[in-house]
Amino acid sequence: MDYLKNLESYQDEMVKSLQELIHIRSVEGEPKGDMPFGEEVHKALMYMLNKGKSLGLEIKNVDNYSGHIEIGSGKEILGILVHLDIVPEGAGWSYDPFGGEIADGKIYGRGAVDNKGPAIAALYALKAINDASVTLSKRVRLILGTNEETATWKDIKYYLEKEEMPSFGFVPDADFPVIHAEKGILIFDLIKKIKGNNEPGIQLKSITGGNAPNMVPDCCKAIIMSNDYQIVFDKIKEFNENNPYKITSRMRGKSMELSSEGVSAHGAHPEKGLNAISILLKFLGEITLANDDHNTFIEFYNEKINFNLHGEEMGCSFEDEISGRLIFNVGQIQVDEKTAGLTINIRYPVTMNNEKVYEGIRSITDGYEFGIVKKNDQLPIYLPLDHPVVTTLMKVYQKHTGDLDSKPLVIGGGTYARAIENAVAFGPSFVGEPSVEHQKNEYIKIDSLMRAAKIYAEAIYELAK
Repeated sequence: MDYLKNLESYQDEMVKSLQELIHIRSVEGEPKGDMPFGEEVHKALMYMLNKGKSLGLEIKNVDNYSGHIEIGSGKEILGILVHLDIVPEGAGWSYDPFGGEIADGKIYGRGAVDNKGPAIAALYALKAINDASVTLSKRVRLILGTNEETATWKDIKYYLEKEEMPSFGFVPDADFPVIHAEKGILIFDLIKKIKGNNEPGIQLKSITGGNAPNMVPDCCKAIIMSNDYQIVFDKIKEFNENNPYKITSRMRGKSMELSSEGVSAHGAHPEKGLNAISILLKFLGEITLANDDHNTFIEFYNEKINFNLHGEEMGCSFEDEISGRLIFNVGQIQVDEKTAGLTINIRYPVTMNNEKVYEGIRSITDGYEFGIVKKNDQLPIYLPLDHPVVTTLMKVYQKHTGDLDSKPLVIGGGTYARAIENAVAFGPSFVGEPSVEHQKNEYIKIDSLMRAAKIYAEAIYELAK
C-alpha cells in the first residue's frame, strides 16, 4: 500500500521531529497568561500543531488547552488521542533526559515512549495516508492532550466541551496488541495532624519524597535534629548491614539529612520499581522520635503499607476475574511538624467502584485519625473482546507482527481511552519490550517507532475507510 511505502521514506524526518519534541521539557507548570499548563507544555502543543500544518494537514488550537490535526471527511470521527506533557525526569540518567540522543538504535529522553514517540508515529501515519490520497469516509483527528500525567485531564475535558465527541478511537499510550479494559484509578491524600511536642530527643523536621502520584518514588529525604547523633549513626550502620537497600546521611548545619534511593517505575507497575519512601520510613521506624504523633504515623506506614503493592493491610485488597488485583502505590510524602501526608495512587478492578475502595481504607485509617482528601477518580473501562474496534485493531496488529498468540490485555494504567466512547489503548510497546515509561533512561527503538507508525496507518485506514 502506498501509505506504508510513504512511511518508510519519512524515517529520518520522524526521528528528527521526535528529537525536537523531546528537547521541550513539557512538565506541567503554573498557568502563565493564556497557557493553562505552563510555558513548556504550551511549546510542545505549538510544536505539534505547527508540524502538522507544515505537513499539509488541517490543524486547530482549542484555546491552548489542546488541539487536533485532521484528515478525511464525513460525519463520524475517528479519534486518536495522545498527550504531550511528561512526568518529571527524576535522577540517575545515563543520557540527557531532554537530549533526544540516539544510541544502539534507540532514541533516549523523557517522553520518548510516553507519549511523544507515539504522537510522532500517529502524526506521520496521518501524513502518509494524506499524501497517498486515500479516500476516507470518516474524519480522523489526532487529538493533542497537554494535561494527562497529572491525572486531572482538564485538557481533554475542555476539548470535548468545545469540540465534537469522536465516534470511536484508539490511544497509542500503552501496549500491543490491544488494551480492552483499564482498571479504575484513584488519587487521594491521607492526612494526619501532628500535635506540638517539646520532649527532648530526636526531632523530625520534615520528610519529602516522590515526583508524582503515578510514579514509584526513587528518592526520599528526611531532616532531623538531635543533641546527640551517635545513636542515629549506629542505627544507619545496622540498617545498611541488614538490608539490601541503604540509608545515607549528611550534616546540614546542626541538622542531619537522611536519604534513601529507590527505583522509579510507573505507578501502574510498582513491582518494577522500589519505593524510596518505604525504605526511609522503615529506617525511621527503628529509631524513636521525640514526637509521639510522628512515631504513630511511621508505625502506621510500616504496619499497614510497607512494601505491599495490593493494599493487603489497608482494607482494599480487591480483585476480579477480568482485571486481577488492586494496585496500591504511595507516590509522594510530605511531613513537617504540623501535618503528615501521603499521596496514594490506586488502580482498582474493573468490576469494583471507588466507594467500596474508600470504605475499605476508612475501616483502617479511622483508627489512626487520618483524613482522606479525594483528588481524582477515573472510572474503569471495558470493551468486550468481540467489539468491532477491538477485533479490527487485533487483525491489523496480527497482520504486521505475525503474532497470533497474544490476547487483548487489561492494564492498571490510565489512558485517554476513558475520555471518549468506544475507545481502547493500542501500543506503542510491543510484546516482549521492557516497560521504560516513567523510568530513567526512557527510550523508544527507532525500529519500533516505525513499525508502530505503519500499524497506526493501517488501523486508520481500516477504521475510517
